[in-house]
Amino acid sequence: MAKQHLLALLVSDTPRAEEAAAVLRAEHDFVSLTEADVAVVLGGDGQMLHVLHQMLDADQVIPAYGINLGTVGFLMNRHKSSRTLAERVARARPLAVTPLEMTATTRSGEQHTFAAINEVSLLRETRQTARLEISVNAKVRIAELFCDGILVATPAGSTAYNLSANGPILPLGSNMLALTPISPFRPRRWRGAIIPDHYEIEFRVLDPEKRPVAAVADQREVRDIHTVKVRVARAQQLTLLFDPGKTLEERIFAEQFQF
Repeated sequence: MAKQHLLALLVSDTPRAEEAAAVLRAEHDFVSLTEADVAVVLGGDGQMLHVLHQMLDADQVIPAYGINLGTVGFLMNRHKSSRTLAERVARARPLAVTPLEMTATTRSGEQHTFAAINEVSLLRETRQTARLEISVNAKVRIAELFCDGILVATPAGSTAYNLSANGPILPLGSNMLALTPISPFRPRRWRGAIIPDHYEIEFRVLDPEKRPVAAVADQREVRDIHTVKVRVARAQQLTLLFDPGKTLEERIFAEQFQF
């Protein structure tokens, strides 16, 4: 007999998600997130990222099962099903997702550390292009990059902002990170790199007063930065649940054949 999970319901503040939540609450008993062993997330990818960050911040990480009531729903399962929610969760297949850890130091010396499930982005704050130095494992690889920004994407996030910036799609399990420039001006022909995920990447803003740069970990921003270090946070591994045959791994692989 399948295990009966204690489910928490986390709902996006959209009419469509709220309507679906009302139906589920009439059919199922839900508990608080602190009591649950599975988080059921209604909404889109943004809501899923919000819930995952909420669990990371509270140091209470449990598997998350998403139901797509948003737009893309790359991290979610389809809405309609002939099975009950309890049956779907019991049959779901787990998939481990490892976030990035961003440590950003501002010009004033303040240090901020945030997790990023999709990507860490460095973005110019003004009309002036960013001027960055890039080091990998403490070795300078690009002494001076002029660009609108640059990002480091995980495999799970490689089909999001990274793909829009013409970065590569990384299969889950590849143990790689995508380092993708955004509108590089010089060196103009550099299109990025694929880096083993056990490497540490460091960015230094070379002209922070004239060319200020912000760092963003998913949805969290730190402005007026001086340096940013990015590494994989293996101790903060997350678990997403997917219906059989509809895994994130298959979706990411299939994206390579879209045109």
